[in-house]
Amino acid sequence: MSQPFIGEIRMFGGNFAPVDWAFCNGQTMQISGNEALFTLIGTTYGGDGVSTFLLPNLQSRVPVGMGTGAGLPPIQIGQVAGNENITVSIVQIPNHNHLFTVNTAAGGSASPNGALLCGGTKMFKAAATNGNLAPTAVQSSGGSVPHNNIQPYQVVNYIIALYGVFPTRN
Repeated sequence: MSQPFIGEIRMFGGNFAPVDWAFCNGQTMQISGNEALFTLIGTTYGGDGVSTFLLPNLQSRVPVGMGTGAGLPPIQIGQVAGNENITVSIVQIPNHNHLFTVNTAAGGSASPNGALLCGGTKMFKAAATNGNLAPTAVQSSGGSVPHNNIQPYQVVNYIIALYGVFPTRN
């Protein structure tokens, strides 16, 4: 196998990082002894830039390419976003109502089949609608509990090359 580029990230099915590679787990690296890798990634993923820098952390993360997708804001290298759990708020759900259509005339049937709710002792009528129940007649629901927002997954390790060929720009 040819030598990797320094800073190259690969998926690896093993439970260890091979020689000259490290897990992409956000670990702190010393600049001293890792100058080439620091030259390439700097403090993009963190660190003080004086004596330390951080490797990318792809634990529980999906890598995304830098740039701008159609209708999306630009994303920068090193940016972290997203949530594993989310609570949907009222402003995020589609606009809709809970109006319950009724007929305001007296009912003519005791059966609800094909009929609308009406007033009186016979509470259903097949005639045209002309009213709604009061908005307070329909109760709120929901518990505002966060739900899991993780897509189906299969776990592999991401590793980054610490040594190898220093990439050149074309």
